Amino acid sequence: MNDMADAAHAKDNGVDTNTPSTRAKVQAFGGFLTNMVLPNIGAFIAWGLLTALFIPTGWIPNEELAQIVDPAINYLLPLLLAITGGRMVGGQRGAVMGAIGAIGLIVGADIPMFLGAMVIGPLGGLIIKKFDKIIENRVPAGFEMIVNNFSLGILGFLLMILSFYFIGPTIESANNLVTAAIEALVATGLLPLLSLINEPAKVLFLNNVIDQGIYYPLGMQASAEVGKSIYFTVASNPGPGLGLLLAFTFFGKKTARRTAPGAMIIHFLGGIHELYFPYVLMKPLTIIGMIAGGMSGIAVFSLFDAGLTAGPSPGSIIAYLGLTPKGNFIGIIAGVLVAAVVTFLVTAFILKLDRSSDEEDISASVEKSKAMKQAGKEASATRQKNEEINTISFVCDAGAGSSAMGATTFRKKLQKNDIEGLEVKHYRIEDAPQHSDIIVVHEDLQERAKGAHPDKEIITIENYLNDPALERLMERLKKE
Repeated sequence: MNDMADAAHAKDNGVDTNTPSTRAKVQAFGGFLTNMVLPNIGAFIAWGLLTALFIPTGWIPNEELAQIVDPAINYLLPLLLAITGGRMVGGQRGAVMGAIGAIGLIVGADIPMFLGAMVIGPLGGLIIKKFDKIIENRVPAGFEMIVNNFSLGILGFLLMILSFYFIGPTIESANNLVTAAIEALVATGLLPLLSLINEPAKVLFLNNVIDQGIYYPLGMQASAEVGKSIYFTVASNPGPGLGLLLAFTFFGKKTARRTAPGAMIIHFLGGIHELYFPYVLMKPLTIIGMIAGGMSGIAVFSLFDAGLTAGPSPGSIIAYLGLTPKGNFIGIIAGVLVAAVVTFLVTAFILKLDRSSDEEDISASVEKSKAMKQAGKEASATRQKNEEINTISFVCDAGAGSSAMGATTFRKKLQKNDIEGLEVKHYRIEDAPQHSDIIVVHEDLQERAKGAHPDKEIITIENYLNDPALERLMERLKKE
């Protein structure tokens, strides 16, 4: 909470607080991948339903409709990813450039080119963006359209050829290496070991890097061959989070115990896994329970040879059941429940051993002191700026999960307090509008938020349901 003091301390010690850490950079990369995949999740789910229903082993096999499966996974989905990635970097011209480059990958490869599309799309957008920057203010009046069209056509043509002969084969080789490594884990029964990486990475908000960046593309390839994939479950299982929050509900202390039930419902049914991250960060030893639960779930999925037809987004039990193919329900449900039970037992044991009740009271006093100090800073800043608050932006990694819930909850509180005229919306961190007066972000993403919006007032929170910083903001709005 004491960000200004921390920044001053860092500066005194020779640390450049404007330089993002490695974790912040990786989080930003994961956010970029997420925003390439997220707008197209509906298409992935449509393909997953098509596969679950109409392939020969589906619920209602249909030879005619099954003909759509291969063209959709080989052409439609990679092109959507490339177009989205190109647009994110280079606008509409970048989208066209990405699509042109992607077609070279697709035709020249023997596997669905998801990873390739996620590379070539942004690359195409970057190329055309750099070219447009070079020729800016150098095109004679009246020749803009012909230069724009031919530059896009020529550069796209070159990228398409380059993709076909060089980029595609390189990405395919790298993809095969990753696939072979994970298949080796499957063959030796060591796939559950992935939880040693997955669970710590998730609570550090790197979940999108591993899920959308690695497991989803591998899962789509496997699903295209056999109609399902276990890769969709290794990092998205809602069971461990359910078990953790159940343990805090019964054995947690004070605020954690009060807020865990609400977080549990939203996590398990809504699929917003970020809600349980603060609980793990509050009691770091509970990561042992998350790892144990994640490994147990993967082991059960493997035992039943269970998988999903597409990536569950959000990772809720509803999405899991909706994407479970015929004959896999017992395995999927068992994997989720076993993961929840194992995590609950381990976490409950850890919490029961925790004798820090006195320390917790001391900690609460310290936090109260910090909160009062921060409230004074906020009031001082308000007096100095003497500006009216019109726009509050809740931001998170992807701009579609925890930030959306936080914005919705805060709007309802504004209505209850008869506060009108405020714009409260949710965004990806980097997409928060420049006219935002206040940006609200989880404390583990504050460095990235400060890097993206160095001139904005940023409020950090620990809990999306009931955080003291949000209560202070509400009181501040009431006074203003």
